[in-house]
Amino acid sequence: MRTAIQVVFDTADPARQARFWAAALGYVPQPPPTGFASWEACLRAEGVPEEHWNDWAAIVDPGGVGPRVYFQRVPEGKTAKNRVHLDLTVSGGPGATLEERKRRIGAEVARLKALGATDERGPMEIGGEYWVRMNDPEGNEFCLQ
Repeated sequence: MRTAIQVVFDTADPARQARFWAAALGYVPQPPPTGFASWEACLRAEGVPEEHWNDWAAIVDPGGVGPRVYFQRVPEGKTAKNRVHLDLTVSGGPGATLEERKRRIGAEVARLKALGATDERGPMEIGGEYWVRMNDPEGNEFCLQ
């Protein structure tokens, strides 16, 4: 039996994080259940108070290949380094020259910074490998490689 997975983020603002990660990963918002034109209509029909409409959000791979990513509101902020992080391979992989990998990663750094990410540490190059460690809008670490 194959086990399905989802990646879960604890967050202060699920909708904002979902927008950022959907853009970063090429994902889309999870569609509302059948019979509802929007999540607002679904939540209203279920009697969920409006102040709880942003308690969670989810994004999905439009191709149905990658895992669902779920964002749940939690009361506490991030206080330490992630124990798990995502690596986004945007460089073209080992077949690309180092200069091409740097160019592609640099372009993605600029795009994600425009969406609210930060990259305080800048690029790293060790043993022919090149990557940039970034933070999403709430400070969760991820790498572009």
